[in-house]
Amino acid sequence: MTSAAPHQSILDKPFVLDLFAGPGGLDVAGQALDIPSLGIEWDKSACLTRYAAGLDTLHADVSAVRREAFESLPPEINVLAGGPPCQTYSVAGGGAGRKALEEVKRYIERLMAGDSDEEIDKELKKLSDPRTALVLEPLRYAIQATRSPNRGNRPYDVIVLEQVPAVEALWHHYALVLENTGLPNGTKYKVVVDVLDTETYGVPQTRSRAVLIARREELGEPELPAPTHRAYEAKEWNRANAKISAQVHQPTLDEESAPEPQEGRGEDDELEHWMSMGKALTGRKTPFLVRSNYGSSGHPGRRGVRTDRQPAATVTGRISRFVVFEHLDEDIVYEGPRFSMNEAGMLQSFPPDYPWSGTAQAQQVGNAVPPLFGAHLLSAALGLPAPAPDAMRTPWTPATEEQRAKLRSQGCGAADDCTARCPRPEGQTPPRSTSRTRKKKAAPQ
Repeated sequence: MTSAAPHQSILDKPFVLDLFAGPGGLDVAGQALDIPSLGIEWDKSACLTRYAAGLDTLHADVSAVRREAFESLPPEINVLAGGPPCQTYSVAGGGAGRKALEEVKRYIERLMAGDSDEEIDKELKKLSDPRTALVLEPLRYAIQATRSPNRGNRPYDVIVLEQVPAVEALWHHYALVLENTGLPNGTKYKVVVDVLDTETYGVPQTRSRAVLIARREELGEPELPAPTHRAYEAKEWNRANAKISAQVHQPTLDEESAPEPQEGRGEDDELEHWMSMGKALTGRKTPFLVRSNYGSSGHPGRRGVRTDRQPAATVTGRISRFVVFEHLDEDIVYEGPRFSMNEAGMLQSFPPDYPWSGTAQAQQVGNAVPPLFGAHLLSAALGLPAPAPDAMRTPWTPATEEQRAKLRSQGCGAADDCTARCPRPEGQTPPRSTSRTRKKKAAPQ
């Protein structure tokens, strides 16, 4: 499923620990690259999806595993990866994380200086939204690895992280301390950080992610994955399709906010065209239009409209609200069926027929790391060839009932249910925001 070019991984036997693993984006990427992984995820439904997909999983709180069960993790794990929850940093969220950036940087420095975990935990409880502190967990795992008798105090060789663009500043701070200060045991890393666009790696969706790739300095300089596809240029397409967009009486968000198209492509001429929704969703009749709910802030006039020849807008937990219009010609437009969960997953580059399970499936899809993008990140981090563009297009083979029961026994403690060791749903509810109040909608007349 990957390029046949001769490459040798910088590690003899890569084994990934995927923190905040969600429904399996990075783990699906690992399978495509023949790399084993273990995911830690506390959402029950996401775990049900993982079990159905045949992915090794711990249904657990990442922080609790670090504090109470780190020694039970496989000692051969040598790659730390993950995307901490983004709600407090995302522009779609309340912004508690963005407001606390400087404070979180100070916690990074204190952790690297060897300050007491207990004291830091006590202070982190004072943050307005406790999810903000989860961005520190990858660093805390990296430090904990050097204190683990089960591992022989051996640090992780490679670290791969991704988050919303607002976290780029924190990744740069991670890089600063990993390169210059080093972990408390003296281990230092070479690090690269940047914001990458997923459509430039063949994902049929425009989604920007802040990424960090780190290698122990003995393993050489890491590189970011080279783009394989052209970037999507919004205004160029909107000008050509202004009449079509007007048919669903919505000015596009892209028309208001997208940068001007670049003149002359230079080396981009050698890249493949970005993947369109129509090409990705081979089972859906074309042509069609999609009006997204993303970025609208509740104002219909700000919702973006894209055609099947464009990549999707960023897939979020609102993907089930995206309205799909089918049109026979320029004068007939009607509303068609909305995206199924399999189609939504394919827009994230999940394989067809991926076994979405449990509740809140749209949220699972929106929160996931796009597997094809994840495969590019892991490949670059480990010195492997870039995955083939169709690496995730092969239908997924779900786990058998026997396999699911075994995976759940390992992940939850019982073959058919959660146990006392599994996180409680009530512990996952974020605090009510006090930073802003919502206006009540007027009653219909």
